[in-house]
Amino acid sequence: MNTNAHHVGITVSDLDSTLAFYRDALDLPVVSRFEVGGEEFATAVSVDGASARFAHLDGGDVRVELVEYDPVGADTDEPTLNRPGATHLGLSVEDVDAAVADLPADAETLSEPQTTESGTRIAFVRDPEGNLVELLDA
Repeated sequence: MNTNAHHVGITVSDLDSTLAFYRDALDLPVVSRFEVGGEEFATAVSVDGASARFAHLDGGDVRVELVEYDPVGADTDEPTLNRPGATHLGLSVEDVDAAVADLPADAETLSEPQTTESGTRIAFVRDPEGNLVELLDA
């Protein structure tokens, strides 16, 4: 089997506002927007009657997929990084401090940028839906 990463999917409740954050605040170009439905899709995602709106963004070596489902599932606990099964999207930026400074005023950050023991400069932020995004100098 020859396996390559294709995309990282993030399920959101409001595609338009979340897309604006990734596109405008994080500078990820929109590659495509589309909708999918039908019995085969509902069966594949194991959600009765499911349809979804998608936005694909260019994340460099991997595509970032934002997806809004209908019907919407139940909310989960607020994600924390040390919870088993927790996920986050890691985005390489030229300057973590500048990237954080350029975020909208209402963007939630977990802390100011930090330099780890390995020498990597990082900052974690939340998108408008509360999903964790790591910005790192790499």
